[in-house]
Amino acid sequence: MKNAVYTEAQKAKFINDTKHLLSLGDDLPIDAAVASELMQQLGDVIRFHDHLYYLDASPAISDFEYDQLFRRLKALEAEHPELASADSPTQRIGEMLSENFESAPHLTPMLSLDNSYSEGDVLDFDRKVRAATELEDVKYLIEPKLDGGSISLVYENDRLTRALTRGDGVMGEDVTVNLRQLRTIPLQPQLSQFGIARMEVRGEVMIAKKAFAEINAKREESGLATLANPRNSAAGSFRMKDPAEVRARRLECIIYHISLAEDAAGNDLLESKFNSRAENLEWLQQQGFKTTIGSSAMASTGGQIHGIIENWEARRDDYPYEIDGLVIKVDDIRLAEKLGSTSHHPRWAIAYKFTPRQARTKLLRVDYQVGRTGNIGPVAKLEPVQVGGVTVSNASLFNEDFIAQKDIRIGDTVMVERAGDVIPYVSGVDIHARKGDEEQIIFPANCPVCTTKLERPAGEAAWRCPNYACPAQALERLIHFAKKDAMDIDGLGPATIERFNSQGWLETLTDVYQLPYDKIAKLDGMGQKSADRIRAGVEASKKRSPNRLLFGLGIRYVGETMSKAVMKHVTCIEEFASWSKEALEGIPDIGPRSAESLFDWFQNKEHVKILHDLKSLGVNTCGESPAESAPAGPLAGQTILFTGTLAGLARRDAEAMAEAAGGKLASSVSAKLTYLVVGDEAGSKLEKAKKNGKTQILTEAEFLALLGK
Repeated sequence: MKNAVYTEAQKAKFINDTKHLLSLGDDLPIDAAVASELMQQLGDVIRFHDHLYYLDASPAISDFEYDQLFRRLKALEAEHPELASADSPTQRIGEMLSENFESAPHLTPMLSLDNSYSEGDVLDFDRKVRAATELEDVKYLIEPKLDGGSISLVYENDRLTRALTRGDGVMGEDVTVNLRQLRTIPLQPQLSQFGIARMEVRGEVMIAKKAFAEINAKREESGLATLANPRNSAAGSFRMKDPAEVRARRLECIIYHISLAEDAAGNDLLESKFNSRAENLEWLQQQGFKTTIGSSAMASTGGQIHGIIENWEARRDDYPYEIDGLVIKVDDIRLAEKLGSTSHHPRWAIAYKFTPRQARTKLLRVDYQVGRTGNIGPVAKLEPVQVGGVTVSNASLFNEDFIAQKDIRIGDTVMVERAGDVIPYVSGVDIHARKGDEEQIIFPANCPVCTTKLERPAGEAAWRCPNYACPAQALERLIHFAKKDAMDIDGLGPATIERFNSQGWLETLTDVYQLPYDKIAKLDGMGQKSADRIRAGVEASKKRSPNRLLFGLGIRYVGETMSKAVMKHVTCIEEFASWSKEALEGIPDIGPRSAESLFDWFQNKEHVKILHDLKSLGVNTCGESPAESAPAGPLAGQTILFTGTLAGLARRDAEAMAEAAGGKLASSVSAKLTYLVVGDEAGSKLEKAKKNGKTQILTEAEFLALLGK
């Protein structure tokens, strides 16, 4: 039913069939006639949900529920192979093809993996492998199961010639132009020196969780619709029409498999030269590919597999990318070839999936939160539900357009997802569960806190409260002002700020420096020690650099990096009150929108008064004059870049130390880069630095020694 169009009656029928099929027990029917009817029903229902997921982008069931239906159909087909249909969903390998891109064939089929939510299934897989190979010692490569967009890359004569999506596993969408934008994809690896004339590799296009959060923060700040989750954003990004937009999404490609390697005569090199999957990943990393090798492990017994699964379950949120399980593969490629594959999945690999992080629940009401810059964020209030081991009662609805596109209503049964550190969000709605008494969500016309009429600037997705004095915005600005990246006020966290705000002690930025410490010491749970700690934190913040104060003011579109850049052009922050918009636009690295926002902020006399009041209270608003601000130190005039995970320093702290020593932070490896400081899992930047021969590579200890630490 590719590209099928379902009527409302058909949709209702399939939803009811879904509920019925999910309610059935695991016992398989013995009667062939009953089995045949059930297999037909399962096939139709699965195809229906494929359509909702891949073509309509509006899934009505969770991944876990889908897998349950799929497994049930597979079990029936195994019990009654004579009844299995050639067009069964179990015979399909991947998602349906889109019509937006040209399709092309994969050199080798992209098979899906057999999924399991049970360690017992994994151990059964190990037993079958040993029985089929008659070996006691089978080595397995265990990797994180990356949750992004699957792709296939083809290299011929040392050049990337084609990049395809998974598609249906046999044909994929040609997204070569877009994937060329990804810096983690080598365009001209020197494969011929290893005798390789043609190579096909498989990987996953990802957005790191930290990058995803930063992208969404910038989009929210700009009034743009925030992205739903890293997985969908990655898969959707490399299908964009504009390659420049693809670059802006900070996509990464992580390779996990060589599917084909041939010499100029067409001879297969996998079994002869590239027989170990683990060694292949190490070799790919050396050729400039980003791989899973730093996160993978080897096992040769069921007990070792169990230990690795247990370890990953406990630390999955610490991994920088979204993963939904582990992949266990036979490491020996010759052995894997003997095991072979079914039409759907290889017999030499299995995917163990973690506890699902999706759930269905009821939307009770919608509240509206006011952000630091006035953005209005709708928040779904839900019947509490367990999602990935966490009870969720609040979830993001992003903005008015998202609500309209999904046709979300109060009283609806909604799908809720939780992805790592990303706030839980409503990913879809089951419109077939409606009873007719659901209510349309009407976005407010006025600020829910100060009642000011809301505005929605042209081209932006978010409604905003334009009242700078709005109490909700003021509270969020205070929290932003005190946070570590801004004024870093020890003891003044969000909960404390909210408490002082409710007491009437902390309503404006100047109130931070006029707190009643005698009253604070008498508060329940505080005491003199807490009051002294807060006083010390406030006093220390007065000496922070002016760029941190500028960032702490919370001016729209003026982030941490931009604050550093613009402060290089003045001695004191208040000087910007006399700058024209054109002069601000002339500062390198500042765009028209940021310049306009900065200009408008300083044209407001009340804002400038805040700065003067802070200065009179002892807060530093001035630094060195631009002519005197050229940094001195052991890294003066040098460029430096950090890569990998440092053992003793947080990346931000290391970068701050480098800047304090006169160094200039670089964003990529080039011949002009002076130092590259490497930690664990350094990746492609290290290989590039080695190749250019002009960059000095330092360990963390050598970096500290260079600074005299």
